Amino acid sequence: MNNIIDFLYLISIVVFIVGLKGLSHPETARKGNLTAAFAMGAAIIISLFAPMEAGDNNYLWIIGGMLVGSAIGLTAAKKVEMTKMPEMVSLFNGLGGACAMLIGIVEFKHLPAGTEMVSGAVFANIFALFIGAVSFTGSLIAWGKLNGSLRDNLKLPFPQVLNILTLVAIIGASALLMSKPELDFNLVFAILGLSLFYGVAFVTPIGGGDMPVVISLLNSFTGIGATGAGLIYGNDIMIVGGILVGASGIILTVMMCEAMNRSLINVIIGGLGASSGGSGSDREQVVKEVNPSDLAIQLKYSDKVTIVPGYGLAVAQAQHICHEIESILEEEGVEVKYAIHPVAGRMPGHMNVLLAESDVSYDKLQELEAANSEFPTTDVVLVIGANDVVNPSAKEDTASPIYGMPILDVELAKNVVVFKRGMSTGYAGVQNPLFFGDRTKMLFGDAKASLTKLKEEIANA
Repeated sequence: MNNIIDFLYLISIVVFIVGLKGLSHPETARKGNLTAAFAMGAAIIISLFAPMEAGDNNYLWIIGGMLVGSAIGLTAAKKVEMTKMPEMVSLFNGLGGACAMLIGIVEFKHLPAGTEMVSGAVFANIFALFIGAVSFTGSLIAWGKLNGSLRDNLKLPFPQVLNILTLVAIIGASALLMSKPELDFNLVFAILGLSLFYGVAFVTPIGGGDMPVVISLLNSFTGIGATGAGLIYGNDIMIVGGILVGASGIILTVMMCEAMNRSLINVIIGGLGASSGGSGSDREQVVKEVNPSDLAIQLKYSDKVTIVPGYGLAVAQAQHICHEIESILEEEGVEVKYAIHPVAGRMPGHMNVLLAESDVSYDKLQELEAANSEFPTTDVVLVIGANDVVNPSAKEDTASPIYGMPILDVELAKNVVVFKRGMSTGYAGVQNPLFFGDRTKMLFGDAKASLTKLKEEIANA
């Protein structure tokens, strides 16, 4: 029986990996997602038919929990707005971490009497408890900062010192627990409390443009926590699934750090969002405005137009009207493309999904390097709700907190039009000298309203 179960687990793992492979391209992403979901569902069903030895096999509780959890997850996934996806990911990370944490606590209670404390079983329990607790409270702090419940610059005093002392205390308490002749639950609760606090102390100093990175890192922690839980039960599918989630989270974290030209250590201890000082010149600067009517004529006489979408476009839900303008311009013989920064929006791939919602062809999406090579020959660039990813300070101002971050070189285009509500700074909290450039004009207002008016003017021009 065990051989059959292991064989079925192996098939589920292979199918799961095939599903993940499908997520690597937009054309296969939907099928890949369904394939991975099927593999995960199959693994859960297999685990129900492979009860643990001496387990209670409380199927009513298990199935009840699955139904309630599935209903909540399905409802949340259907209702969540695209702009709220990072918050939902963060919250789900926290729930995954809480699950690993609870498994760690419960299985301490199930350790057989006389268990050797210096053992793999005890270490696995401590590991799952620690990682799960850090992911749980850290994700809740990230969720609170993203939705505005917590101030973005909220941080504890002397955060680096506090983090190191807490981590040392956790390691010390764990070592003390494993040195005891028998299980001491007071030390287990001490490790739990310190781990929960460490999650808070670890995330509170981080804010601003670094929040997507820490969310990705916490997602990786959740996977690692699931691996720890799998080690406790000796369950291969939990171990492999946790490793896949943990590894993909780490890869995504590294990619995001590279996209921002920052090291992971710098993100964790630097606190980009804590740097609220703006950059740029102190001299008086004047912006030039354009109205939809003039812009419509300029677009109709252009050969090549590039659209740079940002978080503001997502918030305004303006992707559909943006696609309609693209279609109208193409009927006029204008070439229209989209330049996508690796961290446009709030997470990698966020903007691609958003544009796919409005049937924008994937072939029109350009990555950073390809877009930058074409900006010098582009007649008009429309920057819609993006700020930090087109900020030349990242290249020119060594004092800027975003210095070194690769950006879209829109200032090289013949004309740049920036859609913004006002002159407020972007997510990183720094001013953008692009707005005052000789080739730049501003179109102030809500992105969706401005684009709607622009579409009407193009049709009448």
